[in-house]
Amino acid sequence: MLRVEALGDWRIAALSAVDGELRALAGRKIEAERAVIDFSGITRFDTSSAAVLDRTARLLEEKGLRVEFEGASDAQRRLLDKVDACDTPDRPKSPPVPFYIEIVDRIGATMRDMGEEARGMLGFVGAVVSAIGRTVANPRRFRFVPFVHHMEKSGFDALPLVCLLTFLIGAVVAQQGAVQLRQFGAEVFTVNLIAIIFLREVGLLLTAIIVAGRSGSAFTAEIGSMKMREEIDAMRALGLDPMDMLVIPRVMALTVTLPLLTFIADLMGLLGGGVVVFFMLDMSPGVYLTRVQEAVDFWTVAVGLIKAPFMAAVIALVGCRAGLSVTGSAESVGAMTTRSVVRSIFLVIILDALFAMFFTAVGI
Repeated sequence: MLRVEALGDWRIAALSAVDGELRALAGRKIEAERAVIDFSGITRFDTSSAAVLDRTARLLEEKGLRVEFEGASDAQRRLLDKVDACDTPDRPKSPPVPFYIEIVDRIGATMRDMGEEARGMLGFVGAVVSAIGRTVANPRRFRFVPFVHHMEKSGFDALPLVCLLTFLIGAVVAQQGAVQLRQFGAEVFTVNLIAIIFLREVGLLLTAIIVAGRSGSAFTAEIGSMKMREEIDAMRALGLDPMDMLVIPRVMALTVTLPLLTFIADLMGLLGGGVVVFFMLDMSPGVYLTRVQEAVDFWTVAVGLIKAPFMAAVIALVGCRAGLSVTGSAESVGAMTTRSVVRSIFLVIILDALFAMFFTAVGI
């Protein structure tokens, strides 16, 4: 058995000689199975002494000896335990992941998140449809005042912005179309370009994107703030259904107002194009209206208006669900508001593409 007796003052100022002796001891060949370090003769003890003795014990253990501490007080043992815990070696660093593996991992994580989001959205749509069914069965559940309020906020208040932007876009489309068609001597067909593009696609898409950025984000922020302040929990405690109070009025209001906004946006786009045609092509308003009537039939107008309620429902559902998904922080409100706008615009464009393929397939 190897016995090491520690005597006297064991502080950092007096450790230089002892440290060398302990290193030499640990480096020698030792014919023993057990080592005992006796603390009973120590008068003063600090962290540096604990580190030196703990290092000595580890070196002896590496030689195959079983090390024991003898005569140590509770304070000395606690200090040794702390030093031993801090002296745990760092875990070896794992090799870097190959770049292609990281790409595949991110793609997989994104697909998984998209699947979970699609499943959650499908469940939310089912809950909204169920709430609408209860409202139809019992019309007294419908909140008419919030419905009118949200029609004003998402419809009438958005009218100036929609009119201005669609007027300008109509003018830009007409100007660019006239410049390009003039090269072929077909500038008279600028009217056909404006009418078909605006009535079928641009008027609705531009209006839906404006509404998604304006009203969809407002739905998320309003409901998210109520969720953060636990007002929705208070509604449930009072026996009120948040679907009836918050979601259904917003969905119905936007479903009604977006087709109306689309119709006005189409008119403003035609008006903007007519102003440019009047100045660039010297075409009178009467001739312009005649050309519009010749270029447009019933389905040209109906296609845009048919798509509007579906896009409105998508924008409202995404905005309301994002608001209900807010956690208890203001940062979450901002993050979900941004996410709702991005998802709404993405789904609106996807929905428009699907409708375009459908109408083309049926010959409309």
